[in-house]
Amino acid sequence: MEFEEEDENEKSSWFKRVRENIVTKTKDKKSTPDGLWEKCPRCKAIIPAKDLIANAWVCTQCEFHTKIGSKEYFAILFDAGKFTELDADLISGDPLSFHDTSAYTDRIRVSQAKSGLKDAVRSATGKMNGMPVVIACMDFSFIGGSMGSVVGEKIARAIDYGREHRMPVLVISKSGGARMMEAAFSLMQMAKTSARLALLAQDGIPYISILTDPTTGGVTASYAMLGDFNVAEPEALIGFAGPRVIRETIGRDLPKGFQSSEFLLEHGFVDFIVKRFEMKDKLSTLLRLIWDKKQAKKENN
Repeated sequence: MEFEEEDENEKSSWFKRVRENIVTKTKDKKSTPDGLWEKCPRCKAIIPAKDLIANAWVCTQCEFHTKIGSKEYFAILFDAGKFTELDADLISGDPLSFHDTSAYTDRIRVSQAKSGLKDAVRSATGKMNGMPVVIACMDFSFIGGSMGSVVGEKIARAIDYGREHRMPVLVISKSGGARMMEAAFSLMQMAKTSARLALLAQDGIPYISILTDPTTGGVTASYAMLGDFNVAEPEALIGFAGPRVIRETIGRDLPKGFQSSEFLLEHGFVDFIVKRFEMKDKLSTLLRLIWDKKQAKKENN
């Protein structure tokens, strides 16, 4: 059986469109604009960005809590996203003239340029469901949310603002721990913030600590676990040292998920686990239950 020889153009049409006006020229191609869709890191679902934002940056399919920063938390918790930032211009110094692979001052400049932040925490005051509050929120994007002098000072000042204006104080923790580039200066922030919280408690003003993924190191060992109520997001990593360090120290295998918010709730270290899209309503309800009664009692006295 014989086959007729195929035309050269006909052969190429098996793998390439050659007819005029069928192939779109590169200059005429239209790409999908960035930011319209997001991919869930856990279930890999493709979610419209507007739906993810409307659901407080929680996956609409599997309820995975994506990592967010102070900008997003302020948008979630403050009414209409309106707030007044406190101590916005504080920046870290270099008390030890620290230098490892690069100078600490250079690290600060790079982090500021990448994140658009001055340091690893922002504090602000505004209303949450009509109730005046002070919120300090950490940002992991700035040197891993590490606690340096500025972080401690801004949280201490936020607590002082709450005392002065008799407003409940909320701190949202997200940190890898103390900032090694400031050594003992960083560790001093643990004592400073804890002492301020003791004064806040003496004044009878509520303090709610919100633990998110991750909350570790010196932050966990100080203000993150000192709330009148310690509230965690689901599946957050919360602990002091890492699993490997603990295992090598005690010489024993660790329980599965022992540093998760669920494990801590079961063992009494966390009071509530609250999904992010329920956070605002549940926290404001909690504060009204404890704070309004205290205010009424004070006025009656």
